[in-house]
Amino acid sequence: MKIISGGIQHETNTFADVPTTLADFIRDSHLGADLPGGEAVVERYFNTATIHGGYLAGALEADFSLSPVLNARAYPSGIIQRDAFEHLAGLLIERIQKELPADGLLLDLHGAMVTEDHPDAEAEILRRVRELAGPDFPVIVTLDLHANISEDLARRSTCIIGFDTYPHVDMGDRGLEAARLINRVVRDGVRPVQAFRQLPLATLPPMQCTLREPMQSFMKYVHDQEEQSGLLTASIAMGFPFADIPDMGVSVLATTDNDQVLADRTADDLAERLWQMRDELQPQLTTIERAMQVSAATDGLTVFADGSDNPGGGAPCDGTVALRALVSAGFEGAVVGVLCDPGTVRAAVHAGAGSTFAAEIGGRTDDRHGSPLHADATVVRVSDGDYQHVGPMAHGLEDSLGPTVLLEVNRVLVVVSTNRRQLLDRSMLATVGLHLDSIRLLVVKSAVHFRADIGREAAVILDGDTPGIHRPDFSCFQYRKVRPGVYPI
Repeated sequence: MKIISGGIQHETNTFADVPTTLADFIRDSHLGADLPGGEAVVERYFNTATIHGGYLAGALEADFSLSPVLNARAYPSGIIQRDAFEHLAGLLIERIQKELPADGLLLDLHGAMVTEDHPDAEAEILRRVRELAGPDFPVIVTLDLHANISEDLARRSTCIIGFDTYPHVDMGDRGLEAARLINRVVRDGVRPVQAFRQLPLATLPPMQCTLREPMQSFMKYVHDQEEQSGLLTASIAMGFPFADIPDMGVSVLATTDNDQVLADRTADDLAERLWQMRDELQPQLTTIERAMQVSAATDGLTVFADGSDNPGGGAPCDGTVALRALVSAGFEGAVVGVLCDPGTVRAAVHAGAGSTFAAEIGGRTDDRHGSPLHADATVVRVSDGDYQHVGPMAHGLEDSLGPTVLLEVNRVLVVVSTNRRQLLDRSMLATVGLHLDSIRLLVVKSAVHFRADIGREAAVILDGDTPGIHRPDFSCFQYRKVRPGVYPI
């Protein structure tokens, strides 16, 4: 039994000014300029809590041959340039063709990728796959919980398996589930039948979190439903709301072993329950000024989630609104991280550890996340920024912030990196010698993912009221392409 695997992943924020290029995919994939498949993918992802890590584990468990042909990803940002998508999709199809004949395909996609030509880029990838491999070739697709799923994408997939968690701590499990299912399809004659429901509903990141209510109880209900005889899997896609495309929003999938009635009944039930929860899924936001008051009265770590500037959703990660307020107050014990500003890093490295220099921090990308902060900054520490995920999300995966510095500005510490990364793992802070037990108030450039690791040490977590292109507030965005009638837009 031979299974091909491949993937192109990107979460596209259509409100972002900075487009996504092929160079971004090459940089963030950590595989080299030619984006090799095969052993390079195996070496990077084997024994990691990632989708391809799960594929590889499933292949070992079920004793089938897995041929990874491509796994390209770029950090969330603006619309993907035409030539970048065509190059990547061309590589994927060309390499799949070279591996045929095979028994099936596992596709590691995101579900919220938008290009200059394709607002539904994953469906376009599936269209090309079907054109090559035919309508009956088993293709199991794994998608992020933030996928904006279209009818076309669902129809062209043998089965879609989405993440069950946000923070995404189950990526390895979902990859393993997909590998196990394709083994059953090929070897045991299982015949997946899928029901898809797209709701007239959009939701925002803070309340999509499956560690808090109402999503925590709802996902438990989903898992209970998956115990039904004949039901192979059920997935909930909460959608990526910072994409102005027709299919943005929430959807439900239920897949059975050749039982359309059960699939339809399960999908309808889950969709109705989600719809009834719609008013509970709107977040409450807190200002940084109020966060300082809360922190001063709290015994332990207070986390201020600056989700509006979350690079994990396409924001620039160089916003200064929270930093400026903390510096103005001289709030001792506060840390802001990770703020991406290569220019400031270069200036700090040139000044050297222990030196003080006239800094211009952040506010480089646009005027929607705060202006640059001009202040005297002391260089506390310089680091190469290399780290390995120690928390449950992407556990074991290696990454880098690039050259990184820890600065002190009027008693406030700020971690400034070269590479744009969401602060979701304590190992990122450790690159500059910071540890959670020494921090009173931590501003994280993250909406939810920090909760998987850092959030476990917090006494209080606050969803931040700051401006930006990932702000959890529909009134801040002008949607022109989303289908009519989507609540609460």
